[in-house]
Amino acid sequence: MSACVPTRAADPTRPAHPHQSHSPPPTPPRRFRIAGADVSASIAVFLIALPLSLGIALATDAPLQAGLVAAAVGGLVAGRFGGSPLQVSGPAAGLTVVTAELIHRYGWRTTCAITVLAGVAQLALGCLRVARTALAVSPAVVHGMLAGIGLTIAVAQLHIVLGGTPQSSVPANLIALPAQLAQLQPAALSVSALTLVLLLAWPRLPGRVGGALRKVPAALVAVAGATVTASLAGLRLPMVDLPSWSSHALAGMPEGPILGLAAAVLTVTLVCSVQSLLGAVAVDKLVAGRGDGHAHVGRSDLDRELLGQGAANVVSGALGGLPVAGVAVRSSANVNAGAVSRNSTMLHGVLVVIAALLLVPFLELIPLASLAALVMAVGVQMVSLHHIRTVTRHREVLVYVFTTLGVVGFGVLEGVAIGVAVAVGVALHRLARTRITHEEREGVHHVGVRGQLTFLAVPRLSRTLHLVPRGSSVVVELDGSFMDHAAYESLHDWQNTHLAQGGKVEIAGRRPGTRIAEPTDGSHCRCRPWTPWRNHHCEPGTSPQAMAADGHPDGPGEAGAAAGSPRRSQHQLARGISAFQRNTAPLMRSELARLAREGQRPSQLFLTCADSRLVTSMITSSGPGDLFVVRNVGNLVPPPGEESGDDSVAAAIEYAVDVLKVRSITVCGHSGCGAMQALLNSEPGGAQTPLKRWLRHGTPSLERMATAERPWPRLAGRAPADAVEQLCLTNVVQQLEHLRAHESVRRALEAGALELHGMYFHVGEAQSYLLTGSGSDGTELFDHVDAPEDLRSPA
Repeated sequence: MSACVPTRAADPTRPAHPHQSHSPPPTPPRRFRIAGADVSASIAVFLIALPLSLGIALATDAPLQAGLVAAAVGGLVAGRFGGSPLQVSGPAAGLTVVTAELIHRYGWRTTCAITVLAGVAQLALGCLRVARTALAVSPAVVHGMLAGIGLTIAVAQLHIVLGGTPQSSVPANLIALPAQLAQLQPAALSVSALTLVLLLAWPRLPGRVGGALRKVPAALVAVAGATVTASLAGLRLPMVDLPSWSSHALAGMPEGPILGLAAAVLTVTLVCSVQSLLGAVAVDKLVAGRGDGHAHVGRSDLDRELLGQGAANVVSGALGGLPVAGVAVRSSANVNAGAVSRNSTMLHGVLVVIAALLLVPFLELIPLASLAALVMAVGVQMVSLHHIRTVTRHREVLVYVFTTLGVVGFGVLEGVAIGVAVAVGVALHRLARTRITHEEREGVHHVGVRGQLTFLAVPRLSRTLHLVPRGSSVVVELDGSFMDHAAYESLHDWQNTHLAQGGKVEIAGRRPGTRIAEPTDGSHCRCRPWTPWRNHHCEPGTSPQAMAADGHPDGPGEAGAAAGSPRRSQHQLARGISAFQRNTAPLMRSELARLAREGQRPSQLFLTCADSRLVTSMITSSGPGDLFVVRNVGNLVPPPGEESGDDSVAAAIEYAVDVLKVRSITVCGHSGCGAMQALLNSEPGGAQTPLKRWLRHGTPSLERMATAERPWPRLAGRAPADAVEQLCLTNVVQQLEHLRAHESVRRALEAGALELHGMYFHVGEAQSYLLTGSGSDGTELFDHVDAPEDLRSPA
């Protein structure tokens, strides 16, 4: 019997439900409020941003006020208009080398104009919605770029730490380092050393008191400690100098060669955009991993983030500030401090403005050597050991090294270009590199092909295959994920020739007994495992042509399926099993072996309809061992204690909750459910068939829908399309109530060890909806599934 009963039209005489208004009730205007978590997070970010902004301005040889301008604009403009609510923008260490080179070459006012033009370019890219393209850059190139910038920063700031002045390039700084060591300034070195000691030791304070003290940012403690020590000791050192804001230089008209200015704009745009977009993705991961105790924060809109960063750079450059980008240190501090909205980022910008106007006398007590030590530490941290291990594991260390050396030796844009070129070369090498071996073991010739089999490897493959004697037994072992047409034809032709000469050929994978990619004639199925299913049948006899030849001009559709013989169905099943053993089983064997050893430990019980269109693993992206699935006609949960003659559903619930210890149970209905249609159209009396006896467990859903006092559930803000959809939604809610009545479920809910979820899958739209709660009038609300955080229990 089909899982769902054939469709019949709903009764047109059934009265319409009074709660079918398509206009949502008006929402009262919301008052502007700032959450306490945002206030505390903004203070934490401000305390980190203030010394870092001054330090980065110092490292670029820009006016120190420029760092404060960029921090304030990044907080207010990028924070308000950007697409990543919790990312904090401002002057970034990754832009230090680029900005310093621009100031050295073009001067400060032209550098500000370049920042404005880079912002305009970002706005254009955001309008073109190409933000996702930036994520296509190899991570090895990005990490190498940041490592090169970090090394450049560290070597330059080392001169200030030692009491000197940095040169314009890394080679020049390295050449001048011996002379600088000979002219060491003890006062500057001592302040820098104290800054570094506090910076490294503060996060490692032990005990409960240390845990309380660690809430104060280490960067603030390091700079404040060095400043207080230098003041008390009376050390004569260069200090922060913040001239009057009335003399602050703003952007001017760009002056210089057109090609040079264009390259500068391109460089600033590239570095700002890539760093900000990758930072937004990283912030999403931090938010997703910090637990469920925080308010829901939406995922980043990367195109909007690019627009926000562009607007911030236009404003920052126009006001005489440094280029702006998303900053990892401040963003992670914002997330870890519990920020719940973009208000924390904007409030941190307000605090920077207040500090720039009111705290100038205190800021001018900070020794430049302390800021240099802080920025040098940031530069060293940009050479991440974690990134090095990652690129090594993925065999991309060559790309990382060349990008780093290119940035250090030639500049950011040139280094990135070198890295991209090396990455492309490595990819082509991997695609073209194929290892072909030939050996004889126990009278059987083994030809091994390791790597991608393309036309470039056909000559070597052909030479190796022709070394095999006529009439011999051959095993061709393919260890790769790709074979192009030229390689396939070459292998196929040789196989036919060798078979015609009395030989034996087996084409297999590395796993013994696994046959893959065997050339076959056109009548056989060539479907790849997990190919998107479009109701096609590629076994012999069920192609459209074959179905037409059998008298079904419409091909393998409803008529063909109805007229299919048992032999054909059995053959189709056998071919499906064969395809699984040939294609999918080798990929799953190790995982299934682990599950066989360890036993099943699913996290969810998924109770849904037996409808053939509902593929649970597909709509939940789950695999073996993830879901404990119970399917029946109509996704019904009989209430406990009823004499139903079938305890299978109750037994499955008890086993899942008490034995498997699942953490959630989902009841999933779907559109066009034949069981619900049969329930709507059922007539009293008549023979009590097994189907009718089973469907009586859905009668409470029918009664719930007919109750005038209960508003109808809504689907993504709209009323149900018809009575069948209404009953499908109501049935999910009603079966959840039946579920709560089961003793094992009740105990687990009271202990807080279980969550219940309602789900509705619209087959025609391929869209899942979750029961997210009730409205003010008691209306059950089903909403789109957009993010993992949407999975909230209505129980």
